[in-house]
Amino acid sequence: MRSLSLIQQALRDGHSTCTELVHGYLEQIETNRHLNAFIEVWTEDVLQWAARTDAALAAGDTMPPLFGAVLSLKDNLCYAGHTVTASSKILEGFSAPYSATAVQRLLDAGAMFIGRTNCDQFGMGSSNENSVYGPVLNAADPQRVPGGSSGGAAVSVQTGACLAAIGSDTGGSVRQPAGFCGLWGFKPTYGAISRYGLIAYGSSFDQVGVIANNAHDIAQLTAVMAGADDFDSTAPEREPLISDFQLHLFSRQDLSSRKELSSRQGPKRFVFFEEMFDSPGLDAGVKQLGFEFLEKLKSAGHHVEAASFDLLDVIIPAYYVLTTAEASSNLARFDGIRYGYRSKGARNLEETYIMSRSEGFSNEVKRRILLGTFVLSSGYYDAYYGKAQQARRLIRDRVAEVLKTADAIVMPVAPGVAWKFGEKSADPVAMYLSDIYTVLANLCGMPALALPAGKHPENGMPVGMQLMAAPWSDGDLLALSAAL
Repeated sequence: MRSLSLIQQALRDGHSTCTELVHGYLEQIETNRHLNAFIEVWTEDVLQWAARTDAALAAGDTMPPLFGAVLSLKDNLCYAGHTVTASSKILEGFSAPYSATAVQRLLDAGAMFIGRTNCDQFGMGSSNENSVYGPVLNAADPQRVPGGSSGGAAVSVQTGACLAAIGSDTGGSVRQPAGFCGLWGFKPTYGAISRYGLIAYGSSFDQVGVIANNAHDIAQLTAVMAGADDFDSTAPEREPLISDFQLHLFSRQDLSSRKELSSRQGPKRFVFFEEMFDSPGLDAGVKQLGFEFLEKLKSAGHHVEAASFDLLDVIIPAYYVLTTAEASSNLARFDGIRYGYRSKGARNLEETYIMSRSEGFSNEVKRRILLGTFVLSSGYYDAYYGKAQQARRLIRDRVAEVLKTADAIVMPVAPGVAWKFGEKSADPVAMYLSDIYTVLANLCGMPALALPAGKHPENGMPVGMQLMAAPWSDGDLLALSAAL
């Protein structure tokens, strides 16, 4: 059962127990251990939770909204008393002293975590090859990457080892692996979910997100996590992200609810950027499925229009200048002194700093720290960081202008399908360009959803399309996607 509503109905009707459900997930984890999605499995914790849930159901207790929801947790979100390392040697053996706000809200709503999932170190990567625990394999083709950085999170859902996965999205780290694995992946509006307890990479880009099998489960999990938080000044007090009415329909997830969502949506206006679909870097099969997706929208009665976006070539440079700058600052705290890995060969304080960071960080992390330090350095700040901030504002304003008259922007999740291991490892620029369609939402702080668009006509790998909407329209975007 790959939807929360079906699980909860089966538990209420006595057709299954939570303990049976958990054992099924554990069997899937064991069967697919070779894919390396999980770093650690919390078997005892999840079985105790299952027993408590079964006892509460048997007693007729009022159940919390997420009872029966078994989730996986990306290895960069803190869960009190559990190890969290951001898949890096620099945090070797570190145990979280507190839980992230998003994690605690899910636990309080009745959900449970079955284990922590593998990822690119500190969320820096697009293939999950950059992990101290080794690469994650794509279940659709184990010779190919699952995407990154939330590759383990995606494969945990792809293999049926949990209901949904909680990850993070700095430049597409939820949506791109979801697209590569044939799943749904959602990055909310920046600030919709507190970042407290999420190990920082790029603080003005990072956002907690969800990978699942449908928009309904994403909406219910997002609604629980969203909201103001005193520990995060970028999570402001606002109206609920997803309305009570939308949540009611999402919780049902049946044909009548989809029809009601659809009838309330009515014809919508979708825009696609010509430069994105005409790019020479876009794979022909992905382009074909993209235009088929647009035709399906038209046949459903929606309006689809082309628009121009002449800033496509600016997106990747602006994103990587800004995120590496923020990373160089955020990762300064990992110094071998206060916590985490400390080099045993260091003989004095200076060597402790240098050797601990040199040995603890991967080459990709060190590359981004060096890039970020350079663009922030004296004499280069205005030329690089300042210009990138101006470009970001220009990009955001241009997209916001389009969304004044459109309900969503349609674009591919990635220029191609999941590539084979090693194909892009030696070329960082090629790896960075694989994010060209996902980083736009993070630059703009807007919600974006990846959804399955079919299989590639030549190699049969999953292809995802992406919908991006105006800030704080998350509930409308999820309702629209569920109704399509």
